[in-house]
Amino acid sequence: MQKELILVDQNDKVVGFGEKMQVHQEGQLHRAFSLFVINSNNQLLLQKRAYSKYHSGGLWANTCCSHPLKGENIEETIHTRLMEEMGFDCELNPFFKFLYRVDLDNGLTEYEYDHVFLGRFEGAPDPNPEEVCDWKWMDIDDLKIDLEKNPSAYVYWIKAAFDQFYQTYVDQVKDPAFGIIKPKK
Repeated sequence: MQKELILVDQNDKVVGFGEKMQVHQEGQLHRAFSLFVINSNNQLLLQKRAYSKYHSGGLWANTCCSHPLKGENIEETIHTRLMEEMGFDCELNPFFKFLYRVDLDNGLTEYEYDHVFLGRFEGAPDPNPEEVCDWKWMDIDDLKIDLEKNPSAYVYWIKAAFDQFYQTYVDQVKDPAFGIIKPKK
């Protein structure tokens, strides 16, 4: 079965659908999501993408990232993909959105309208080895430094989103006693 991504314009309005690999080969703008899951110690759960992934294999990424497919509701898909990739689920709240484009070294282009969600989880994930080859909790301040020192160890989209994630997190959420995450409007 072909995976059809949701093609959007720069305002996230649906303009059509396209087969996943063709969309990436042609650099078409499509909807995506990135999940940033933190714990009470202000650490972000990172995953190292499996080396067999169609792009960016072996690079560190945020907790989970993927695409909603044609006919899927993004608010449901984020939970399904988190469970499929990392082996757990948690409450996820909309955090911000951003647009980015990057040409990858294998002839593919990621051009995404990315919906970022924030969640909280305590414990160890049980990742799917077909998706994830390693994981770790990393202090958010340490990650900020490491992204600058070792950018080639990370996928492009975490670098593109991190400054906004960091500033929004520090301004609105960073509190060791936080419970349900609700960014200020």
